[in-house]
Amino acid sequence: MTTFNFSRKQGTSQSQRPPQTAYNVRSPHSELLCASKVHGDDTPVPVQTWTQAKTSFGRRPVDTGPTRNAKTNKNTVSRFILESMAFPELHPSLLRALAARNYTEPTPVQQAVLRPQAAGRDLLVSAQTGSGKTAAYGLLLGAALLGDAQRLERPKQPLALVVAPTRELALQVQKELAWLLADAGGRVISCVGGMDIRREQRALGAGAHVIVGTPGRLADHLDRGYLNLSNIREVVLDEADEMLDFGFREELELLMNATSPERRTMMFSATLPKAILGLAKLYQRDALRMALSAENEPHADIEHRAFLVGPRDTEHAVVNSLRYFDVQGALVFCSTREAVRHLHANLRERGFSAVALSGELKQHERTTALQALRDGRARVCVATDVAARGLDMPDLGLVIHADLPQNKQALLHRSGRTGRAGRKGLSVMIVPAQHRGAGERLLASAKIKAVWTPAPSADSIRARDEENLVREIVAMADAPAEEDLAAARVLLGERSAEQLAAVLVRSRRELLPAPEVLEDPGTYRKPPQKKKSPGSGKKTYGAKKPRIDRGKKRDNRAQPKEKRR
Repeated sequence: MTTFNFSRKQGTSQSQRPPQTAYNVRSPHSELLCASKVHGDDTPVPVQTWTQAKTSFGRRPVDTGPTRNAKTNKNTVSRFILESMAFPELHPSLLRALAARNYTEPTPVQQAVLRPQAAGRDLLVSAQTGSGKTAAYGLLLGAALLGDAQRLERPKQPLALVVAPTRELALQVQKELAWLLADAGGRVISCVGGMDIRREQRALGAGAHVIVGTPGRLADHLDRGYLNLSNIREVVLDEADEMLDFGFREELELLMNATSPERRTMMFSATLPKAILGLAKLYQRDALRMALSAENEPHADIEHRAFLVGPRDTEHAVVNSLRYFDVQGALVFCSTREAVRHLHANLRERGFSAVALSGELKQHERTTALQALRDGRARVCVATDVAARGLDMPDLGLVIHADLPQNKQALLHRSGRTGRAGRKGLSVMIVPAQHRGAGERLLASAKIKAVWTPAPSADSIRARDEENLVREIVAMADAPAEEDLAAARVLLGERSAEQLAAVLVRSRRELLPAPEVLEDPGTYRKPPQKKKSPGSGKKTYGAKKPRIDRGKKRDNRAQPKEKRR
């Protein structure tokens, strides 16, 4: 297996087979694209800067503003964009689709898989959440299915299969691939649990080029005879580590064994545990391994904070965090369904526009909740780890761990929901004082340097509210309507300007949820343990029993009765 290492760390990873071919490519955050290339003789190639590397793919489009030439049409503008895009040479239909969505530069993972060394090979790619993996393998699928043809022919049997762990992620992938392959005539359908299975069966009967689904539903269609995978040429396992964690190994093996041995298999995952490497060894041939980040490395665009709170202030700390960090979207993680239900009810009672996601919801309830998040009618989502897989929340700026994650992988997956597509994100871990040791060990295992501070206090929230209210009201005063000015003149005749401004501030403040008063976590002391009094009646296990000299006892029995008395 040849290895490409695209981590931000120095050094190069080596292949297990000579001659060694390994790459260590830095991300754009460090302003380096190619750090070194190691051949069998360890001869380094000169470093190529990010700007120089961009030039090899083309320059980004320059906005010259609207032209007044009447002969300029949409085709001229599209042709200018295509010539200026930083993507390497691709099929024209794929480039048109990218230009229509204003994709001007490939992300590091897209650059990696589009390299000539990866053409036609099995891939094992590890990249952080939100790095553009879906578009990366979508471009590979489009190039492989199209070949030299202008458009895709009417599908008789599916040619590509994409497997995702959750229905939300599968539906998101289906939408992404649908617009990417639309100009080429590609048909992409989804097969996920919780949806109408008869409608999916009719869609499979009508034919599709790409099928995206969850392992359980795909295996169900395969058993019923509605899914034929004998002509599959491309297989993608998205978030493969999560599918194994969810117990889908048997379904994955069933699907992989039903495909052609000549297929190309691509695995994309945030982490590469031993189980994934074993699966790759079983179903991939001479795979090219690409590490876009060091294993279990924290996201560079995410700021981590840890709030130390009292033993009964976890929920209050969540409320104050949502109030203090006034973001467009926030995701709150709980460990159980009951915790999700309880916290969601309390947030709604306090006036937050929140929705809940857990495994007990029906599909139409989940769809309604997700639509509320996309429309902006809800700004807070309370969810379990499983329910949040594949969740696509626009403008997600805050992740709150109301319950501590179970392990470092869960911590990295949770935090990775924010800080996507080059945006900055914030991850806040609520740590009760009695669990501080567990929180510190968890952060250390994930190699995360978090800032430990108390949770936002009620006074700090009120001070920030005052600043925000002043800024909002001043912005509202710009260009008032004439009817509003007329009403203002009438009000000024009744009350002073200061009184009216105070009423306006109070009316705006009443719309905000009230902050909570938190106790000082430093005052927490563990309850004293009750000392066991001797002879309490409890058995002590492991205590050494007194030794009985059985020989002496037999001697006493042998004596006459007079002496024994």
